[in-house]
Amino acid sequence: MTELIPKGILFGNPVKSKPEISPDGKQIAYLAPVDNVLNIWIKTIGLEDDRVITKEKYRGIITYFWAYDMKHMIYLQDTGGNENWNLYSVDLKTGGIKNLTPFPEVQVRIIKHERHFPDEILIGMNKEDRKKHDIYRLHINSGELELVAENSGNAARWLSDADLNIRAAISRKPDGVSDLLIRKNKNSPWEFLCTWDLEDSMNCKPVCFSKDGQYIYLIDSRDANAARLVKIEIATGTREIIAEDPRYDVIFTMIEPDSYEIQAVAFYKDRIEWLILDETIKDDFEAVGKLDRGDINIKRNNNDTAWIVSFSGDTNPGRHYIYDRRTKKGEFIFSEHPELNNYTLADTEPVSFTSRDGLTIHGYLTFPPEKERKNLPLVLRVHGGPWSRDIWVFTPEVQLFANRGYACLQINYRGSASYGKDFLNASNREWGGKMLDDLVDGVKWTVDRNIADPKKIAIFGRSYGGYAALTGATFAPDLFCCAVDVYGISNLITFMNTIPPYWITENKALFVKRIGDPETEEEFLKSRSPFFYVDRIKIPLLIIQGANDPRVKRSESEQIVEALKNKGIEHEYILFPDEGHSIVRPENRMKFYSAAEKFLAKHLGGRFEE
Repeated sequence: MTELIPKGILFGNPVKSKPEISPDGKQIAYLAPVDNVLNIWIKTIGLEDDRVITKEKYRGIITYFWAYDMKHMIYLQDTGGNENWNLYSVDLKTGGIKNLTPFPEVQVRIIKHERHFPDEILIGMNKEDRKKHDIYRLHINSGELELVAENSGNAARWLSDADLNIRAAISRKPDGVSDLLIRKNKNSPWEFLCTWDLEDSMNCKPVCFSKDGQYIYLIDSRDANAARLVKIEIATGTREIIAEDPRYDVIFTMIEPDSYEIQAVAFYKDRIEWLILDETIKDDFEAVGKLDRGDINIKRNNNDTAWIVSFSGDTNPGRHYIYDRRTKKGEFIFSEHPELNNYTLADTEPVSFTSRDGLTIHGYLTFPPEKERKNLPLVLRVHGGPWSRDIWVFTPEVQLFANRGYACLQINYRGSASYGKDFLNASNREWGGKMLDDLVDGVKWTVDRNIADPKKIAIFGRSYGGYAALTGATFAPDLFCCAVDVYGISNLITFMNTIPPYWITENKALFVKRIGDPETEEEFLKSRSPFFYVDRIKIPLLIIQGANDPRVKRSESEQIVEALKNKGIEHEYILFPDEGHSIVRPENRMKFYSAAEKFLAKHLGGRFEE
């Protein structure tokens, strides 16, 4: 029998993670724990002089980067998961740490950091009005803030040029249509460039300006199903198609750091597929592809001589290399979870099936090692978003399920990203409808093939996935034997009325068009809300919530928990007072997964760690 993988190894902090190369290519930074809290470390390449430079003692750092002045490290931190990010700088010489944006209940976003302006960062902040982010120029050394673009109240996205001037903005209209606005320079008036209607609005965005500022690159699905990379001459509006696929959207671009030319694009099919546009990097991609197994991510230094190449895959939790473009050689630097080499991990296989209304639905299936692939207990793990997708990557939850004896099915139901706008728009007004049908059809596909035991099927998900778990329990009550809802939406009306204030500017119009209008369609939203159908539930539930969640409020879980109590339905509720829309602290992850694996073992019959 496959050895039990301890939860502390699957869900504890990585030994090291998220390496970043310094602008001069001589050092690397990475995240590693200090007293079980992730902090930033730096070291000189080729030396063993690793040192920690931050002092977080409670909540680990997630987002950080080198300042181009080579004097500072920059990182974001919130309080208890509330997503009100402050921006901090670390003086690499003195060790001093400074909060550059010490404003209560204000969220900072990184807009642009450009190597030719090493002391400056463009940031977005909702300091003056919680509903909208204005753009500021932050001077790292002095801490001075300068307002450079004021949000009129409908700007959902901003883009700067190579000179760190804000020159593009997406303006969101009440009907969900988006206008792309451009200005010739930082002092010019805004001018209309193009419109993305509702059907295109989620697939399209500006990527970057050309170095001379005369062109703009877009991800654009106008006149096509899948979003393409296009280049538009701003003065004339002439559009040139640079890269496209008939079925899959362009999802990533690789931009040369000096010329601003796009050198490669990626499509996410079953796995990432890169299309090389610049022959000067073709040999480099061939060389780095031989370093390891998995999908590739690349980060570059200032003069593009050194890359950090990171590999991830179903059984690869993250291995990282430094690649020298001059010698075409790569050197291993670290694995994020080397202790997993001592255990048997489960392969994840791409699958597809046809939905009841004829759509091709893709996903992934993971089997428990060393078990016969038939009549297995199954966990349907539903991704959040919902306008995101599952990918072929190491996923600790999936490995937990497989190690404990369950098959795990992940379905990219209609609305999932990267499959073109027709597939995405097929989800409009289908929360709890055809999106749930896709999940049900996928489960029945496994049952029909004798993969899954029809009496032992669990549904498990976060955020939208938690909502899906609740809809599975209410709208497909005979299919599942138990459900795990992690900060899921129980009532679409209360959810829509309590979204973060800045989402009102950026997303409310899209939500109304794609989900429903709480002001005019109350009965429709009730019909898709599990809270109003609790009496249909026949199965036990495990419900998890972060008290500080700004996206799916605590009340979403507590109102359905109260209804479950009143109906006498078996359930367990765990509230984390120091978490938000994710479970970040390792001790909280251990508590959650201890409860989850015991819950699944009770109802699916698998193993769990005492």
